[in-house]
Amino acid sequence: MTVPFREATIDLDAIADNVRHFRRLTGVEVIAVVKANAYGHGAAASAVAALSGGATRLGVAEIPEALDLRRQGITAPIMAWLHAPGETFAQAAAENIELGISSFDQLEAAARVASVDRPVGVHLKFETGLSRNGIAPADWRRVLAEAARLERIGRLRVIGLFSHLSNTSLDDDRAALEKFEEGVAVAASFDIRPEIRHIAATAAAIERPEMRLDAVRVGVGIYGLSPFDDRSSAELGLRPAMTLRAAVAAVRRVPAGTGVSYGYDHRTDRDTTLVLVPLGYADGVPRHASGKLPVSIAGRRFTNVGRIAMDQFVVDVGDTPVSIGDEVVLFGDPTLGVPSAADWAEAASTINYEIVTRIGARVPRRSS
Repeated sequence: MTVPFREATIDLDAIADNVRHFRRLTGVEVIAVVKANAYGHGAAASAVAALSGGATRLGVAEIPEALDLRRQGITAPIMAWLHAPGETFAQAAAENIELGISSFDQLEAAARVASVDRPVGVHLKFETGLSRNGIAPADWRRVLAEAARLERIGRLRVIGLFSHLSNTSLDDDRAALEKFEEGVAVAASFDIRPEIRHIAATAAAIERPEMRLDAVRVGVGIYGLSPFDDRSSAELGLRPAMTLRAAVAAVRRVPAGTGVSYGYDHRTDRDTTLVLVPLGYADGVPRHASGKLPVSIAGRRFTNVGRIAMDQFVVDVGDTPVSIGDEVVLFGDPTLGVPSAADWAEAASTINYEIVTRIGARVPRRSS
C-alpha cells in the first residue's frame, strides 16, 4: 500500500453516525456546526454527511462560509451569526441564509434587503453572560418590538431565539439559561414565537437535558471529539472522524550525542534511528509541543524529539525497523491504538478543537 506524503482522512460515516447519536441522545433538532471548514474536516463534505445523519440545519460563523456551502450545492437551511461591521446582508438574503442578529443595527440591515415576497429569516441572539455578541438586556425590548413589527409587515421571519453558554459551571450555565428564558418571555410579550430556541452546544447537549430546548448546536461532537477533559470520545459514544497521517520521508542511523533539529534542544543519548515526518507548524503541528508530541509508527507509539520545524519534525524510534515510505499516524481514533487529538492537545496545552481546526490547507483531505 502506498502511503500518502501527508493526508487527513475524513470518515464521513463517523460524522453521520455522530449526528445520529446526538439525535437519539437529545431528542431534539441538531444544528450541525460546520464553521472554520468544519473544524478542519472539510465544510461541504462534512455538511452533507451531517445532513445525512439527521441534522436539520447547518451553522457557520460568517456569511462567506455559508455562501461557499451554497456554491457547493447545499440547499439545506444555513445560519450565520458573526458579521463584519457594516455588513449589508444582500448576498445572504439572496441565498436564503438565516442570520444571527445581535443588535438593532443588524436587524435594520436585514430588513432593508428583504423583498416583498421573501422575508429574511433571522435568529435573535440574547446576551446572557458570555460578554461576546448578542443583544444586551437593556436593548431587548427595543429590538424585539422592532422585530415584531418587521415580522408583521412581512420583512422578517423570526426563526429562532438563541444564546451561548460559557461551560464554566452548572450554576453559571443555569444562570445563563434563566437569563435566556427572560428574553424568550419578553419576545413572547411582543407575540414573537420562534420555530426553535437553542442555547446548548456539544457539552450542554450531552450533560444538560434541561438546556436542549428545541435544538442543539453541535460542533466538535459531530467530528467525534469530546468537549470534556475527563471523558473520552469512546466513553461518550462518539467516533473521531479525522485521521492525520504521513509517510516517513527519511531514515537516519546516528551515534550517541547527535543533535536533532534547530537549536539542538535534543541530543541522542545512545546510538539510535531517527525518522523524518513531513509535517510541521505550517501544517498545523503545534511547535510548542516540541519534544512531547506522540505519533504511531510501525504500530508503536513514539514521541517526537527536537524542535518542530515549519515543514517537518523528527522522531527517535530507537532500534525499531522503519523504512522510507512507512506510515506515520499522527492522530486518529485512539480505540485503534493510535494517539488522539486529545493527546496532542495535552502535549500542546490546548484543546482538541484547536488541534483539528488548525490543520492547514497544504494537507489534502480525503473522504473515506
